Amino acid sequence: MVVGVCRISLLIHDNHSLKGKRQVVKSIVEKVKSRFNVSVAEVGDNDLWQRAELGVTAVGNDRAFVNSVMDKVMNFIESLHAAEIVGQNIELINY
Repeated sequence: MVVGVCRISLLIHDNHSLKGKRQVVKSIVEKVKSRFNVSVAEVGDNDLWQRAELGVTAVGNDRAFVNSVMDKVMNFIESLHAAEIVGQNIELINY
């Protein structure tokens, strides 16, 4: 079993409230969940209105497959143009 864990730091441009941030983050989370078979949640920077941290996890049997899913999720988030990815950290854990 391989578990992939990804931490994504986002910068939300032209945002001036926590309400606006919540709308952007919720949109990204829902789109990623509906397109990929992964778990996604906001895991940090909850009180900052221009920054967000998302945690993404995926489980599979093949290390290459899990890594590919994480890369596709990153590319998809970037293609949405809702926020700029300013940092990422992917970790694959074998059990």
